[in-house]
Amino acid sequence: MRAGLGVAAVLAVAIPSLMPTAAEADPASPAATTQWSTQTLASGVQVRTGTIRHPDVTHTWTVAVPSPGVSRLTGAATWSEVGTQSWADTTAQKLRDAGFRPRVESVRWPDYSDTPHGVMGLRVRVGFFSTQAAAQSAAAAITSAGFRTSVAWTGYDVQQPADRENVHVAVIDPRVFNGSAEGTHDGNVAQRETTSSVAAQLNSLVAVNGGFFVTSDADGVQGTMSGLGADDGQLGSMAVGSRAALILGDGGRHIRVADLTTTVTARAGNSLYRIQGINRVPGLVRDCGRPGATPSDLPWQDVTCRLADDLVQFTPEFGADLPTGPGVQAVLDASGRVISVGARGGRRVPAGGRILQGIGRAADWLTANAESGSRIRIDEVIRDTSGRRVELDGDDSIVSAAPTLVKDGRIDIDAAAEGVVDPQDLSFGYAWANARQPRTMAGVDGKGRLILATVDGRQTGGSEGFTLYEAAEFMRSLGAVQALNLDGGGSTAMAVRGTLVNNPSDATGERAVGDTVQVLPARVN
Repeated sequence: MRAGLGVAAVLAVAIPSLMPTAAEADPASPAATTQWSTQTLASGVQVRTGTIRHPDVTHTWTVAVPSPGVSRLTGAATWSEVGTQSWADTTAQKLRDAGFRPRVESVRWPDYSDTPHGVMGLRVRVGFFSTQAAAQSAAAAITSAGFRTSVAWTGYDVQQPADRENVHVAVIDPRVFNGSAEGTHDGNVAQRETTSSVAAQLNSLVAVNGGFFVTSDADGVQGTMSGLGADDGQLGSMAVGSRAALILGDGGRHIRVADLTTTVTARAGNSLYRIQGINRVPGLVRDCGRPGATPSDLPWQDVTCRLADDLVQFTPEFGADLPTGPGVQAVLDASGRVISVGARGGRRVPAGGRILQGIGRAADWLTANAESGSRIRIDEVIRDTSGRRVELDGDDSIVSAAPTLVKDGRIDIDAAAEGVVDPQDLSFGYAWANARQPRTMAGVDGKGRLILATVDGRQTGGSEGFTLYEAAEFMRSLGAVQALNLDGGGSTAMAVRGTLVNNPSDATGERAVGDTVQVLPARVN
């Protein structure tokens, strides 16, 4: 890979800034060393590839015995990595009575800005095994004794440093770079493409995957975003609650990270109706976060909520067959004039036009107000948490995910507010947020430079990834004064000149995603 990148420099140095802060670090933790290779792709665009190592750390396989519980959101039975002291003591004694030698480990809350501090709970584990097969054999014996088990790699735990983390960092300086940085669906919000394939098509210098998106037909149309997205100055999807977003203004000349909300309203004469979604299936809200949604109108990561009364707008960028089902559909031309009203469905949105689909009371509103030849005006408003309105022009784009990592130069992770953990339900979000995973991160430093970063994960003996808190520490160590977590896991990808340079965690290789962030060379007339 280094030969392919045309490495300009290779350094082997100790990087204290990449270690945890004093409040989080174990004083006995070994120092990290990082070997970096650096490549300049264009004036103002640099990519650094590094391997962070803790050579004195050794990780093993182990058998975990989870704690039973009930989902606070759905009421369904769940299992949690951690439980109460009483549960841990009782479970450990039962394991000893069955002839096993368990250990009880205390797990502390990460230093999120909106969750409790101190001990989160306790977990019960059995054994240290050099191979996964040995751990699986032990797990089978424990399961046969009446316990639920799973096999875990200790390198994903935050209690000890990872032995290895492979990272890629791109830094783009808009004061020098004469190209652009933008979020894009590549013309179709209803498709999935790999980050590297979009990069190759657009001839980009650097690309990373973007925000969360629908991955299953049961949750909507695959590839559509489950959160706020905009490209070429146009909203392609709406926010689900107030969540972190990367705003790339003026083609990446002005960059900031902020929690954003969206309000979209349809107006027919003096009658108004609130639009709850853009380019999604009416009634299905991935990641929840819309008023009236059940079981929650708050953001909940990877949960699909439902709306009985739902008005959804479709734009020409929705390049798929329109959803069918009960309800009403109104087709509008570029001026907002109603062309037709009828059943939901059809092939495409008219060029320059829009389509409104309503179910429940929204269908009743369309029936009463969307007469052929009449006009419906659509008003779209994006605001940050200070109430400041975000105006979109043709070269502005927005990519959103969750949560915020760095704010005003400090680690500030609002994990509960953005719906990625639940302090009252430890079965929700524990592995997603508090265990090491592949991550994609974005931010801006004090000089206004865009930082795009990835860490590989879920690779035992290879690269173990970051927790959310470690992701925030890493971005701050790079100088970020604002940063957010983008989609991660199997979606994490970075491409350089159209070629994938990281190692995705999916067994099938690079995952096709919804939107991406692309760093594009200047267009030539």
